[in-house]
Amino acid sequence: MTDQLLSPPTSAAAPGPASLAAFDALAQGAPAPRWLRDGIVDAWLFDPGRTQVTLITVSENATFLVRQAGRPVAVTRVARPGYMGDPAAFESELAWVEALAAHGTADVPTGLRSVEGGFAVDVPDDAGHRWTCVSFGFVPGSILEDIADPVPYYAQIGRTTAELHEHAMAWVPPTGFRRHSWELADMVGPTCRWGRWEDADLDAGAVRLLGRAQQAALEVLADAPRTPSYWGLIHADLRPSNIMIDGDVLTVIDFDDCGYGWFAYDFAAALTFMEHVPYADAMAKEWLSGYSQVRPLDVLDEERACALSMLRRLQMLGWTTTHREDALPPELWSAQRSGTVEVAEKYLRRPTWLVS
Repeated sequence: MTDQLLSPPTSAAAPGPASLAAFDALAQGAPAPRWLRDGIVDAWLFDPGRTQVTLITVSENATFLVRQAGRPVAVTRVARPGYMGDPAAFESELAWVEALAAHGTADVPTGLRSVEGGFAVDVPDDAGHRWTCVSFGFVPGSILEDIADPVPYYAQIGRTTAELHEHAMAWVPPTGFRRHSWELADMVGPTCRWGRWEDADLDAGAVRLLGRAQQAALEVLADAPRTPSYWGLIHADLRPSNIMIDGDVLTVIDFDDCGYGWFAYDFAAALTFMEHVPYADAMAKEWLSGYSQVRPLDVLDEERACALSMLRRLQMLGWTTTHREDALPPELWSAQRSGTVEVAEKYLRRPTWLVS
């Protein structure tokens, strides 16, 4: 059904591996390197005399805002080297986004085709490394993460997620469609995709506690079904930082993690980094109420959904060991270790702590 992640093709002239550390010197709003700005201009035929490209953030990828004559027109995502398998993986992501827009399933950004006709473009830097870039039309509004009280929006997030799942179940992907899977081994353990939570700065007692919580969650998920009602193409990161709000309109962005997994993983993803906050259970229940308007809740199975939420928390603690601190709001970043311990304690006391 899916392909394992592969190493991306590299230029024979490329002198060793590249990484997002190439952008470490850039602060938010800083101009993009000249090679990247020129590559974006050439690939998407922006006016070279009127185009400015500035950094939005460095997280799983580096994301840049494209302005023409001061007006925002596009967002370009520069992929972390090695994260996706090959150009087909990028084209497949954009194929799903395009299909969602055509069907009217959800508000999504418009993928911009390059002068070559595809969505993904390899832009060479000054050292000969090639960086895979995709661009989207600019979406106005604010990031939902910046809203003081996100709880009232979670029913709509849940409903939108269910609509994405319904679309995925009915959609026939184009020939050559390739996206990775979200297996348990991709979340935690020695082959996890983003970093091991065990590498976080934890004391021995915390390590033991989190290990117990991980084992308990893995046991719950050991026999989780993979029939089409439970397992399919998911966004895998549909949380407030990946939703734009403009008036009453919520636009789902950032499909770069989309792949095959349990639909209930999208429940876990919706609470990413916030499982410890006092209103986490309110967000979870609102999400479930919205989801149930479209799909029956029994396809999620609350115990498995909460187990996935526990693993997601550990997964993202590992993520903090391999990513920049400014990829998160400061109050969330600072709470990841202590908050994960708190979540593990709650989970071990009551495995459905988020929903009952």
